[in-house]
Amino acid sequence: MQLVSLAQAGHAVTNDLLNADVDFENLLPPAMEGLDVFLAKKKKPMPKSEPDQNGSAPVPTAPATSWFSSSKSAKKVSLTSVTSIVDGLKKLYIQKLKPLEIAYHFNDFVSPLLANSDFDAKPMVMLLGQYSTGKTTFIKHLLKTSYPGAHIGPEPTTDRFVVVMNGPDERSIPGNTIAVQADMPFSGLTTFGTAFLSKFECSQMPHPLLEHITLVDTPGVLSGEKQRTQRSYDFTGVTSWFAAKCDLILLLFDPHKLDISDEFKRVIASLRGHDDKIRVVLNKADQVDTQQLMRVYGALMWSLGKVLNTPEVARVYIGSFNDKPMNEAATGPLGKELFEKEQDDLLTDLKNIPKKACDRRINEFVKRARAAKIHAYIIGHLRKEMPAMIGKAKTQQRLIDELENEFGKVQREFHLPAGDFPNVEHFREVLGGYSFDRFEKLKPKMIQDVDDMLGYDIPELLKNFRNPYD
Repeated sequence: MQLVSLAQAGHAVTNDLLNADVDFENLLPPAMEGLDVFLAKKKKPMPKSEPDQNGSAPVPTAPATSWFSSSKSAKKVSLTSVTSIVDGLKKLYIQKLKPLEIAYHFNDFVSPLLANSDFDAKPMVMLLGQYSTGKTTFIKHLLKTSYPGAHIGPEPTTDRFVVVMNGPDERSIPGNTIAVQADMPFSGLTTFGTAFLSKFECSQMPHPLLEHITLVDTPGVLSGEKQRTQRSYDFTGVTSWFAAKCDLILLLFDPHKLDISDEFKRVIASLRGHDDKIRVVLNKADQVDTQQLMRVYGALMWSLGKVLNTPEVARVYIGSFNDKPMNEAATGPLGKELFEKEQDDLLTDLKNIPKKACDRRINEFVKRARAAKIHAYIIGHLRKEMPAMIGKAKTQQRLIDELENEFGKVQREFHLPAGDFPNVEHFREVLGGYSFDRFEKLKPKMIQDVDDMLGYDIPELLKNFRNPYD
């Protein structure tokens, strides 16, 4: 605007004009044709502020200063640059949560450190199930078209994790390439090694649905003899990683394959803590008649009750999610009406994902913060139990062997809920590669920062920003 003013005042516009000796104080503001008329139309009279009971008018506060009323949070978080909830979470993560995670090796034990792309990623839906339960066909049914790299058949056809997302053109990107792209939320998958990345790919295609959500197709979970041929990567670990990132997890079953194999049981167990995201789909339901469907549904609920280990009944959607016409000879008129209602319910659930994505992100962030805090307490406790000089190796082995008792001590000392503690066996396995005396001592200041974030910063952030997906 200064350049426009100088040009209108008769100065020659050059590279050094702003550095020249110009009397900016007496320089007239730039004249813009039609601006005065436009402002006059837009200008509205300001409402008079009513005096309070003491007779003095209230002093208006700047929006930037009223964003966070907490003095603790105002010191640390500069909210002038925060434009949305996601930006606020990024700032809080970098300033308060990430230092705690780095200090106590949270990324080695629980989850890799977050990058900006993890916050900006679109909501994800993951499909899990045994082979030939219709996972790839389900995605094709949603998209109303095939996607690059899709293979369908009665045998285990999908042999890799395929992320179907929006892109300018139709193409498949190999896993090693997609894992190093800074704008993609898959950099954490590098921890599973090249063996996994060679079985991972991204399918991009322009599609209106993919502008809002990303779909994750998975290899069929093996059953019977096939389980003896081990996969070359940690299938359960990868599933658990995706489960933490996803907004919805669909477990697909086939009426002719209701048995839950050992591998499928391990996969479902790895979804612990994400129960609110799980939806069960009984696919290909039009292949059996009404009487058989009733028996199949009962058998499925009985099998799930033993695996999910919850007293509540899981929500099961019944339908036939493919592009073929419904087999009315088997289902009958009542079955057709039931399937249509169930499909509508499931599609409504999927449509609501973008609206709930912001709340889900906050939910996952708070869950991660609580997990990091408990992890710091555990590591700090193990460090405190180590002797100063003699018998370090013996003490470390004793602590690893009695890890469950140590968890109990931490729980009682800091009054923590037992359900928030990590899996003992997995924690013990990772601890084997560390020397406890090199761990950081517990730093109350770091814990207090995370408590302030959970108690003040995030509630204030939610108060001042509406859901960007509404």
